[in-house]
Amino acid sequence: MGAPVKVACVGGGPANLYFSILMKRVDPSHDITIYERNPAGSTYGWGVTYWDELFNDLHRADADSARAISESSVRWDSWVADIRDRATVTVEQGEAGYGISRRRLLGILAERAESLGVRIEWEREITDEDEFGDADLVVAGDGVNSVLRERHAEHFGPEFLTGQNIYVWLGTTKVFDAFVFAFVETEHGWIWCYGYKYSQEHSTCVIECTPETWRGLGLDQGKEADSLAILEKLFADILDGHPLIGRAQADGSAHWLHFRTLTNRTWHHGNVVLVGDAAHTTHYSIGAGTALALADASVLAKALYQEKDRETALIAYERESKSKLRSPQRAARYSARWFENLPRYIDRSPMQVITLLGQRHSVLQPLVPPALYYQFDRIAGRVGGLFGFGR
Repeated sequence: MGAPVKVACVGGGPANLYFSILMKRVDPSHDITIYERNPAGSTYGWGVTYWDELFNDLHRADADSARAISESSVRWDSWVADIRDRATVTVEQGEAGYGISRRRLLGILAERAESLGVRIEWEREITDEDEFGDADLVVAGDGVNSVLRERHAEHFGPEFLTGQNIYVWLGTTKVFDAFVFAFVETEHGWIWCYGYKYSQEHSTCVIECTPETWRGLGLDQGKEADSLAILEKLFADILDGHPLIGRAQADGSAHWLHFRTLTNRTWHHGNVVLVGDAAHTTHYSIGAGTALALADASVLAKALYQEKDRETALIAYERESKSKLRSPQRAARYSARWFENLPRYIDRSPMQVITLLGQRHSVLQPLVPPALYYQFDRIAGRVGGLFGFGR
């Protein structure tokens, strides 16, 4: 698509913001508008993670936004597994991990996009691509519950796989020095936390357990404040007296969810193309969601630049992005199952648990007894990677 094009991006998340930046860098005459239903500066979530590989890709694609992201990020190079009353083990990571506030990340990308001439219309909800009758391309980056995708669900073929466990996304003023996994045994079963810093003042805490443990602890009852009080007591050792911070639903209850893994049979239909969470989701335990959304943006912009025909470009985008997605999807699937089958692993010796946790994305691990896998891991001399999908 060598000539200037008119593009409507629905949703102001990382994928659409970054896509608009890359398109404008290739050709400033592209006419690009982003439509976001929420007000400027309003976003869900706390912090997001990324790794050295993405960091390097960002610098190559757009050094200006990469520098701003780098300056607003915090770094760690180790992870800690804390098994209450049994062991706390620190493991050096093979590559650096980074955290950044989701609000700050979106702010950086929005500012960069607007500086390049992208228009952003805040508080503008789009429900029909016909609103852009003259657009050459409509990019649906409106999240896992994409309205545009559902309008053509028969064509896109979305499928959801709902996870067994239940989780809540929280913040805290405790700033973790490393990426933390904390496991607590209760009379109703195990509950655990993934914690990582995303600024010099805050960290993200994702807390997960089985529905049985959730109900047994009374987390299904009362208001969010009651749930936070229970969780602060359970995770007092790692919080060091710091509070947990939630975002209550309209009725004041805590925002507990089952994770939904989304796949789509195809990612484009006519002039509508899916990116980011509208196209796919991967379990949060591998920390890849933001990286994959930005990768979609990069691949789509490249395909549109290289191919003269729109349909050919969208086919090339879908083919390459799906190929890049296979490894993290597999890793996420096995990682989620590891936590769904936690009792299989958690009662082993602390060192075995740590090793099995580090290799939880392994295809082999679920097929053999944990003790045998541990011995195999030691003999093979492999070092378990925390988020090393594809290795």
